Amino acid sequence: MDDLTFKIFKLSASGFCCTQVMMKLALEEEEKENHDLIRAVQGLCKGIGGNQKTCGVLTGGVGILGLYAGKGREEEYANEHFSRMIDEYCQWFEIEFGSMDCQDLIGVTSFKDGNQTYQVKCGDILAKSYLKVCEMLFEYGFDYGNRENDND
Repeated sequence: MDDLTFKIFKLSASGFCCTQVMMKLALEEEEKENHDLIRAVQGLCKGIGGNQKTCGVLTGGVGILGLYAGKGREEEYANEHFSRMIDEYCQWFEIEFGSMDCQDLIGVTSFKDGNQTYQVKCGDILAKSYLKVCEMLFEYGFDYGNRENDND
């Protein structure tokens, strides 16, 4: 088990859902914590609010790209490549996994029955997607793990 897979496993075993895992990985890379952000993104898990629609790993990746390239303060603007980065990531995700919807990706129609077998599929999707986001940030000139402005 490589380091990233172990981190994903550990965070998942601690009860964090897919979007939260993506955000925690990004924050850990910066040696930061942001409990409010982690709480806020929980609603994006299991296909946004548990409805099995848009995958939480997809929205988590979009969120990480936003941490680096999005607008965060009144006096700033989104990076000129932000929209292109989001489009590129979403297109890659759909091609790589065959869908953007949680239900299609993991084959679970209800999270209420206690079936946890989907977590293996989610772990693979998490790892590949996280690495893709890291790769994209590098390609677009961002120093991953070191944002210029302090986005507490």
